[in-house]
Amino acid sequence: MSPTAAPPTPTRTSTSPPPSPSPERPGRAGFRPDIEGLRAVALLAVLGFHASVPHLAGGYVGVDVFFVISGYLITSLLLREALGSGRIALGEFFARRARRLLPSAALVLVAVVPLGLWLVAPLRRADLCHDVLAAALSVSNWRFINEQTDYLAAGRDPSPLLHFWSLAVEEQFYLVWAPLVALLVLVAARRPRPARLVLLAATTAATAGSFLLCLRWSSGSVSLAYLGTPSRAWQFGVGALLALLPWRRLKGPRPLRAVCGWAGAAAILYACVRYDAATPYPGTAALLPTLGAAAVILAGAPDRDGEAQGAPRYGVGRLLALRGPRAVGRISYNLYLWHWPVLVLAQARFGPLGWPVKAALTLAAVLPAAAAMRWVERPLRRSAVVSELPRRGLSLGLGAVVIPVVLALVAGSGTLRLLGNGTPVDLAGLPPGAASGSSLLEHTAGGAVTGPVVPNPIQARNSFPPDRDCEVAPAATVSPAHCVFGDTGSTHRIVLLGDSHAGQWFSTLLGVAAERHWALEELVKQGCPLPRLTVSNPQLGRTYTECDTWRAGTLDRLRAEPRPDLIVIASLNRYTADAKALAAGWEQTLTPLRALGVPIVYLKDTPVPGTDIPACVSGHGSDPGDCDFPRARALLSDPLADAVAAGREPGVRMLDLNPVLCPGTGQDCPAVRDRILLYRDSAHLTDVAAVVLTARMAALLAPVPAGSGSTGTGWTPLFRDDFNGPAGARPSGALWKADLGTCYPGCPAAAWGTGEVETMTDSTANVRLDGRGALEILPTRTADGGWASGRIESRRADLAAPPGGLLRIEASIQLPDVSGAAAAGYWPAFWALGGALRNGWTGWPGVGEWDVMESVNGRPSVFGTLHCGTVAGGPCREPQGLGSGEQPCPACGTGFHRYAVEVDRSVSPEQVRWYLDGREYHRVSAAGIDPAVWSRAVDHGMFLILDLAIGGGLPAALGGQPGPATQPGHPLRIDSVTAEVRRG
Repeated sequence: MSPTAAPPTPTRTSTSPPPSPSPERPGRAGFRPDIEGLRAVALLAVLGFHASVPHLAGGYVGVDVFFVISGYLITSLLLREALGSGRIALGEFFARRARRLLPSAALVLVAVVPLGLWLVAPLRRADLCHDVLAAALSVSNWRFINEQTDYLAAGRDPSPLLHFWSLAVEEQFYLVWAPLVALLVLVAARRPRPARLVLLAATTAATAGSFLLCLRWSSGSVSLAYLGTPSRAWQFGVGALLALLPWRRLKGPRPLRAVCGWAGAAAILYACVRYDAATPYPGTAALLPTLGAAAVILAGAPDRDGEAQGAPRYGVGRLLALRGPRAVGRISYNLYLWHWPVLVLAQARFGPLGWPVKAALTLAAVLPAAAAMRWVERPLRRSAVVSELPRRGLSLGLGAVVIPVVLALVAGSGTLRLLGNGTPVDLAGLPPGAASGSSLLEHTAGGAVTGPVVPNPIQARNSFPPDRDCEVAPAATVSPAHCVFGDTGSTHRIVLLGDSHAGQWFSTLLGVAAERHWALEELVKQGCPLPRLTVSNPQLGRTYTECDTWRAGTLDRLRAEPRPDLIVIASLNRYTADAKALAAGWEQTLTPLRALGVPIVYLKDTPVPGTDIPACVSGHGSDPGDCDFPRARALLSDPLADAVAAGREPGVRMLDLNPVLCPGTGQDCPAVRDRILLYRDSAHLTDVAAVVLTARMAALLAPVPAGSGSTGTGWTPLFRDDFNGPAGARPSGALWKADLGTCYPGCPAAAWGTGEVETMTDSTANVRLDGRGALEILPTRTADGGWASGRIESRRADLAAPPGGLLRIEASIQLPDVSGAAAAGYWPAFWALGGALRNGWTGWPGVGEWDVMESVNGRPSVFGTLHCGTVAGGPCREPQGLGSGEQPCPACGTGFHRYAVEVDRSVSPEQVRWYLDGREYHRVSAAGIDPAVWSRAVDHGMFLILDLAIGGGLPAALGGQPGPATQPGHPLRIDSVTAEVRRG
């Protein structure tokens, strides 16, 4: 999810620093200048973290310091009031909080709404309005918990109001803690027991319980642990304990107090510098900054005479109490409120920013923060009119809540009208998906489809596969038993296996299963790599052990269940950059899957945009092309796909739908094709795109048989094409691709390396279906007197004999019905090349070439040849190869005959055998050939080629050169091509 899949990172972005519980001015009871300076330390830590300043990757721990400060000051205030008057005036307490906190917060919310409507994409505006509502109502942390723990919400940009989560935690703490302290004071007043002792016992119990809950949630849901009020309450509790314990009775030497203070400061600094996003947090790691903050506060605790015990000449309190740190501490609340929206909205407008720019923007946020403190916070906090009666302060706070709520509701309703209908998509008005070719939709061959984007951005956001709860969440270790869809009574079954990049194909494969009247079983786990890799899960905030358990259990489950007909696997290929570890991980998963004896299809990983595509498209409705994304970033190398294409993964077939998702060779991949919005987030296809791709997937999977994958004779088909289709159509683009021109890209060998004179095309004048179940490849004359013809390759390059088994490649072919001078230069062929040549067309003949059938000059004969070893000489006597010599075939031009080659690895030494209509006419044995040379030529994947060349070395060697008498238009006709394996 990315993945990175990838999936969302636990929120460690921001916190509104807990404000002072009361105006802190020198001379006021309980005022601690060192704590005001400590606020500055916490503030600068988090500001540096948000600005991505080097060496402050752990600056997020500043929030822990703020929570400890808040717990200490609030409890001190309540305790003084309780001890002084025997009661706590809750109305006055909450009125002070409302005057101090809510107007400044409301000012930020009111400013963010119009700025957000101007700067962020329309789809993000809807999210922003929800964020404003949550922030105004002090429940932001629970909203962001819901989003951050939702794997399916991956890839969205951060909210400009994400930092309000900590203000929400603080407000919820006040709402519970102040009434609880008031109640405990009331209970203690009726019993012969000091109020402080009652409060101390209750606080100790609550702090311990909250810490244990924090540890538990940290191992199960890091977002819940990080953002949840119950799991953060223990940090307030640590501060409260500092206020409740009788430190005045402890007269420890001042040097010891100084050491305590400096040790606490060092602990905070160490966490800021050494912690980073990979640190499991909060958990036990939060103890360091929390106890560090407590140590600094304790070092400055006043003695019996009211003097600061921790303020010796060299104590940290003296440094924190200087004018500079205190000035920063005083503005900390407003600066935190303003700096994060400034950063996020600037990046929404200008894109990702470097840390120097972020630091400058953070510094610029001082201006609105200082203005808010000067003209909003201080006047309201000090107003005699407002502070005279508690209800006035509460009314002010209520207004500060209502105004942004109303503004958000108005802006949100307007945004939803702009975005349009969010109901499920109706595909009835769209053309069907194309089964082949370069277009996504069937009727787009003659031009682009016009009309609105489908799904629209708000629909795309919710365009998930309708697979109920079968894409299991990170905490789950078992896929439900009910995750079987389609014709559940069928004895035939497709298994979809992998992570969310497999799950995105659910609707596609369900459509394929429906066409075959099969069942579809989904075994998919979010963020869990199918190759055996050890990864961390951002939702859990730790090593993803649930993934390892699920993967092992799922493989055991497949062994225990009735054998499926087909296993389709897919996985994000970005879990690691270590190619060796990835290859080893895949092998550990593929080995037990191969042992099932079931065809395995690997779906090559789809493009990963890396940006929120629906949000971008919502802001570029007139030109969604502005949301296209770089190909180089979206399509990384896929080691498994390369290995399958090169034939190094026997029994695994690879399907690649990226040519239609990211067609061509340009720099960008499209966000929208043929009106279809392809992505629901930054990494996954919309379900609409998956449905549209059903016909293409069905065509790609067409060669896969029903049943167990076996024909009943022991042979398992790997590939088949019967060339059915309308007359004049091209062969299936899902199975074949055309070679063009006179050489492979880059021309490693001109004239195809054999001296041919034709130019190969994909024109239906040269390659076409005849409408009667056969493919025709025929040469034509060009306007300049040259030649054109056709040459096609199978897209599959993994056709290989399994260890100890056999591979059989066969085609039913009618040779061109032409002879004599009219056939001079004709060179039809059916052959196979080593899959490694797909990586650059180098290594011939060492990677192997099997000429199943060649015929030249219209002669009534055919050849079979094995090429291997080195270019000149070697064990295969190159360039002639180990050939059969000319074999008579007098009727091969007037009817169809079966040409086959078998690679037999079930015997020792291994063999390659050639057949004509079932009669073996040539054999090459591994005896006498170096085993490494033989293995390079035989024991790996191959791809097939059908072509009709004109001219070249072999026709010339047998006395035929194309000339004026050579007649164009005599086709090579192919009725079928098959490849099948039999295991030993």
